[in-house]
Amino acid sequence: MEWLITLVGAAVVLIILRDVFHTLWHPTRHGGLSRAVMSLLWRLSTRGRRSSRTAGLAGPVGMVTVVATWAGAVAVGWALVYWPHMPEAFSFSGTLNPSEHSGPVDALYLSLVTVATLGLGDIAPSADWLRIVAPLEALVGFSLLTATVSWILGIYPALARRRALALRISQLHRADSAVGRPASDVGAAVLVQLAADIARTCVDFLQYPESYYFHDGPGDISLAFTLGYVAELAERTRAAEHPDTRSAAAVLTTALDDLTAVLDERFLHTGGPRQQVLAAYARDHGSA
Repeated sequence: MEWLITLVGAAVVLIILRDVFHTLWHPTRHGGLSRAVMSLLWRLSTRGRRSSRTAGLAGPVGMVTVVATWAGAVAVGWALVYWPHMPEAFSFSGTLNPSEHSGPVDALYLSLVTVATLGLGDIAPSADWLRIVAPLEALVGFSLLTATVSWILGIYPALARRRALALRISQLHRADSAVGRPASDVGAAVLVQLAADIARTCVDFLQYPESYYFHDGPGDISLAFTLGYVAELAERTRAAEHPDTRSAAAVLTTALDDLTAVLDERFLHTGGPRQQVLAAYARDHGSA
């Protein structure tokens, strides 16, 4: 029974490490604890008639919840590894009575101070295999810290690129009389650059799918609000007389199709055409 509890604890730790790996370092990942937590918080924040403040908190609160879940589950998992072998496999400081400090709470305390790399030393492993396992927990704790920083450094630049793309589309929309029907090399270059920015955003959704659950805000910086104009622009310019413009419009249409395919496959699941996916994306992010 003792080793069964230890194996359960080891399984919990491995499950969390797998989720960290799929969240941060596997670009084709699907599912996972992080996605489930952030999706749940997003749905709760969008239930009913939500405010922009509530929706804006879903992403950051979701990240904090995921990191706290990772750290808590790792601590509990290692506590289950330690607990069945207390007190005989551990040494205690002179102020502690081993028989009184060998319960699950003490195992969790030991796990927490180890994963936080505090190393207080009042309870320390004495069995040879535990002297190897305990430092591994400290390494995992340090890895979780660096993983959290890496996650933040990855997601927030992706959000900035997405909002910059939305603002660029909004600017094109406001300048529609000048570039809405481009019939020159300059106009074609504008469409090609727009297609490149959309392709980059598509990759961001694949690499950091959790970024979907961050609300961009209303108006000009909301990609969900501005993508409809891109579809309209692509359709209008596909029949332009200028050959470069027609080619650029075809590239833009393809980039937009790729983006809507990713949105539908990963998040929206409408199974419908591009127009339906864009409408669902706009509704999900609170845009008309």
